[in-house]
Parts: sequence; C-alpha cells; structure tokens
Amino acid sequence: MFEVKIYVHHKASILDPQGEAVLNALHRLSYSQVSSITQGKYFEANIEADSKEAAKEVVESICKDLLVNHNMESFEYELKEVAK
Repeated sequence: MFEVKIYVHHKASILDPQGEAVLNALHRLSYSQVSSITQGKYFEANIEADSKEAAKEVVESICKDLLVNHNMESFEYELKEVAK
C-alpha cells in the first residue's frame, strides 16, 4: 500500500483572489512581515498498488481526471510505501 499527499497550486500566471484576501486580512491583523500567501488544495489518499510506478500512474490519473484544473492549477505529490 502507498500513502500519497497531493498538493494543488494555482499556476504562477493565474490570479489568486483568495490568497490576496488572506494577505490583506493578515496585514490588517498586523502581520506585515507576510509578503505573500497563496491558497491551494491538499489531499491524502491510500493506494493499493503492486509497485511505486503503478501507484504513481494512479495518482497522476486521479489528478488529471478529477483533482486538478490543468488550465489554472499544477500539482505535486509525495508518495511513500506503508505497511498494511
């Protein structure tokens, strides 16, 4: 079994209004040392697969088919084998 942590982010060229709203709120709360912040998505999943390569294929397929809007977002993930 493999455990995966998937991080989805806005592409650099895409505006992040939620991140901007959070940054403005932080500045109003006197956190002026924060110069930027972005909003994203985070997922955790367990994947039954015979190999790490097979698990990677499943993760990338899940991201492509459901979790990521490829016009606006990119993703990265951490995959590790865990005992059942």
